[in-house]
Amino acid sequence: MRPSQPRPLSFPSIGLEVRDVAFGGAGVAKHDGKIVFVPFTIDGERVEAEIIERRKSFDRAQLRKVIVHSPQRVNPICPYFGRCGGCDYQHITYPHQLELKRRQVVQLLERIGRIFDVEVLPTLGSASPYAFRNRITVHGGQGRIGFFGKNTRELVDVEHCAIAVPAVNDALTELRATGLADGKHRTLRGAGIPRTFAQTNDFVARMLLDFVGKQAVGDVLVDAYCGSGFFGHALSERFKKVFGIDWSEPAIKSARETARSNETYICGGVADKIESLLLNEHPHTVILDPSAEGVDERVKKALLINPSGRLIYVSCNPATLARDLARLRGAYHVAAVQPFDMFPQTAKIEAVAVLDQQTM
Repeated sequence: MRPSQPRPLSFPSIGLEVRDVAFGGAGVAKHDGKIVFVPFTIDGERVEAEIIERRKSFDRAQLRKVIVHSPQRVNPICPYFGRCGGCDYQHITYPHQLELKRRQVVQLLERIGRIFDVEVLPTLGSASPYAFRNRITVHGGQGRIGFFGKNTRELVDVEHCAIAVPAVNDALTELRATGLADGKHRTLRGAGIPRTFAQTNDFVARMLLDFVGKQAVGDVLVDAYCGSGFFGHALSERFKKVFGIDWSEPAIKSARETARSNETYICGGVADKIESLLLNEHPHTVILDPSAEGVDERVKKALLINPSGRLIYVSCNPATLARDLARLRGAYHVAAVQPFDMFPQTAKIEAVAVLDQQTM
C-alpha cells in the first residue's frame, strides 16, 4: 500500500473482516452493526483499518494492515498504485476481478432494479489486463504531468502508465520532454484512434461488437447515442436501414464521412429524435449506448409506448442500467446480461443487456 492523503480527523484503528467488494472498488465490512468501506481490500481478508469518515448509514476507512491475506492478493506492478486515481484492483488477481464484476452486476440488478430472474453471464475479460488503453488524458500542474489522486485534485506525477499501450506511453514521454502548462490537459492516443468517441480497449471492443452483432435482428436498426457510428458502421451490411442518433456534431460528422448508402446519421438529442423513428421506421432492433447517467426518461417512455422487437442496452454504469431495466420491464423481458471488462485493474464495468418485447 502507498501512503494515503492526509486526514482531517483521526479515529482509533479497528479490526475488520471484509465480506465483499462493492461496485466502486472498496471492500465491505461491518463494525458495530454499521457498514464500513475499505479500499484496497479483498473479500475474505481480515484487516486493520482506521475510520476516516463517519456518515449516517456507513463509514469509510483507510487500510492500515492486512492481517489475513486473501489468496487472490497480488503485488501491484505500478509504483503509483494507491496514489493515482486511475486503478482500483491491481492488488487482485485478474480472474477474481472478473468474478467480482459479475457479482457486482448481479447485486446492482437485485438492489436497484429489483430484478432477480435474469441470467448474468461470466464477465468477458481483456486479452491483456495491462497495456490495453489506446488513449489516456493527463493533466499538468506545478511541474507535474499525470493523473489526479482518487477523490482529490492532487496531481500525481506519472512517467509511465501500466494500463496504456506502448504508443501512448511513448507519447507521454514526448510530452514530458516538452512540458504541459498548469491547469491544461492533453489526451494522448495510439495510432489511428479517432478524436471522436471510440472504445478504449481494442480487444474488448471487438468482443463487444461481436456480441451485439449476434443479438441484433431484423431489417431496420436504430443506434441511439451512436457516437461516430461504432455499431452502425459494423452492422450496416446486415440491415436494410440503419439510423444513428447523437447530440455531438463532430461525432455525427465523422459517422457520415464513412457511412454506407443505407446509413443515416442524425444530429440531435436522442429524446428529441427517437420517437419519430420508432413510429415511422418500426425498427426491429434498437441499440442504446448512453453515458454513465443512463437513458433519458423521455427515451424510455417512447420505447415503452412504441416498443421495438429487441433492445440491446450497452451500459458503462451497471447502477443506471439496473434502474433503466426496471423501468423498461413494463414492455420488455430481460433475456440476459453480459458483463465486459473494458477497463481491467479498475472498478469500471461495461455490461450489455438484451431485452425482447413482451408478447401478450
